[in-house]
Amino acid sequence: MAILVDRDTRILVQGITGRHGSLHARLMREYGAHVVAGVTPGKGGSKVSGVPVYDTVALACEEQQPNASLLLVPPAGTLEAGLEAVHAGIPLVVIVTEHVPVLDAVRIRASARERGVALVGPNTIGVISPGRSKVGIMPGILYREGSTGVISRSGTLAHEVAVTLAASGIGESTCIGIGGDPVGGLDFVDVLKLFRDDAETEAVLMVGEIGGDSEERAARYLKEQGYPKPVIAFIAGRTAPSGCRMGHAGAIIREGSGAAADKIEALRGAGVEIVETMDEMAGCLDR
Repeated sequence: MAILVDRDTRILVQGITGRHGSLHARLMREYGAHVVAGVTPGKGGSKVSGVPVYDTVALACEEQQPNASLLLVPPAGTLEAGLEAVHAGIPLVVIVTEHVPVLDAVRIRASARERGVALVGPNTIGVISPGRSKVGIMPGILYREGSTGVISRSGTLAHEVAVTLAASGIGESTCIGIGGDPVGGLDFVDVLKLFRDDAETEAVLMVGEIGGDSEERAARYLKEQGYPKPVIAFIAGRTAPSGCRMGHAGAIIREGSGAAADKIEALRGAGVEIVETMDEMAGCLDR
């Protein structure tokens, strides 16, 4: 089976009556995902694209039993909405919202870890298991079913990977955008563990970028564990100057850390095959 989402995933959309919430609730339903409820305080009793709207997550859970929540709420409301989903016991919480205050993200992550909730994001495209379901904002048409697990800090690069692989007839078991913020939920190591135990995933493709140490931590994990599946990595931002933020809040090189070269060296030392261009990925997976 796929990881995190499958055909039986029941999705709650927090912020469903907003412009983005209503759009992506409809697109997820068109993809075949089971969007069973939405939450917008003060809008309970209404419907969006046939989906019932509730005032609180607790009430939505009581009546519709969702097992995943997608947050499409403004940054200022993300802390309250995220904690509401986590405290309701929803096992998968995906936060698309960008510009979430760092301390708010810290509080949500701590609460999720305490309760065993799988938190994806903030600043993520979400999770898709092609042909089954998606909890996110990615265009489903770009992704095809297959046996490659994809983990990406960048949503845009995840799309590009999917298109590149599809051109060679390669698809994904699951693709997860872990987000590009300094503080997030599931990281490379967490998702590598999930893919390790997934029978349908034969290889893993990591899409990293400059900034932080998540790729280096993944390298340590892979080296220590003797990972049983092939891992391929692409690291974006090789030519980025030190001290400049490149797109994501977490994509910044500081003196002595976060550089692409350091990440590449660590991953190579763990037996990961590094590709320099997207076009090389399919060739590595075809071997």
